[in-house]
Amino acid sequence: MNKNTGLFPDVRLRRLRSSETIRSMLAAPMPGPEKFIWPVFVVEGKNIKQPIDAMPGQFRYSVDRLVDAAGEVKNMGIKAVMLFGVLGPEHKTSDASYACRPDGIVQKAVRKLKETFSSELMIFTDVCVCEYTSHGHCGIMNEKGVVENDPSLELLAKMALSHADAGADCVAPSAMMDGQVSAIRRALDASGFTDTLLLSYSTKFASSLYGPFREAAASAPSSGNRKGYQADYLNPHAALREAFFDEAEGADMLMVKPSLFYLDIISAVRAETLLPLAAYNVSGEYSMLIASAKNGWGDLKPMVREAIAAINRAGADLIISYWANQYNQLLKD
Repeated sequence: MNKNTGLFPDVRLRRLRSSETIRSMLAAPMPGPEKFIWPVFVVEGKNIKQPIDAMPGQFRYSVDRLVDAAGEVKNMGIKAVMLFGVLGPEHKTSDASYACRPDGIVQKAVRKLKETFSSELMIFTDVCVCEYTSHGHCGIMNEKGVVENDPSLELLAKMALSHADAGADCVAPSAMMDGQVSAIRRALDASGFTDTLLLSYSTKFASSLYGPFREAAASAPSSGNRKGYQADYLNPHAALREAFFDEAEGADMLMVKPSLFYLDIISAVRAETLLPLAAYNVSGEYSMLIASAKNGWGDLKPMVREAIAAINRAGADLIISYWANQYNQLLKD
């Protein structure tokens, strides 16, 4: 077909957007609530719903209050939550041993949510030890201050097993250690958790957009940064290899994180895999839109809808987003 056949004034493209009716007929639909996973923070204690200053509309919940919040998002049509444990300093150690405890906060939350909602709500768990280590890095650190890859794999596999044993439907390793997917998959299968899904944070960049999350989860590194193991945004080919390796190692689903600054990477991964692809609409992307709206620089609802449409258009099958608990307010047609 010759794309230049028939030009103005014979063809007038405005005819196809001249009314709300024709625009809605031709528009791609917004992703429904079933496409969203709500990331949520859980803490020890009772009757806690603590606002997160850097992320208005998000909270740290004790398990009892988390059940109520999860019920609210389920009633909106949201099908899944992703749990992040937030600990006090008394539980943080160099070996992150709390991360694997059967009575750990995430493990307790998983059990309670599955007891309450059964299969009506899928429970995803983040598998990384940055919230559990005294140094704030995502693996075992040696005396030289270097995060050691291979010793960290055993710890991550043990953590994932404790989540699966608690009833998690899907474990999501985010530490960006080489071989973490295969180590976790082997451990799950060897322990009989062959049906537990594995969503890999396969292409996770060392991004400037994680600041609000690190405040929410108290997970900032005490020294250095994570550029030695998270992907370099200036080297997209190497970042794409992360996704291809994780697929080969047995991931059931892949992920690109962050999303809005990496729509090209989402599209590139989508073009190269048949696996389901998630995109993480991260804390900095969430908070910057709120800040813009609060300063009168834009209307929050259309900005959120445009952002989510862009992630969906780039090729994401699932969207991990803090907007999920506000779906009816901001995204429901």
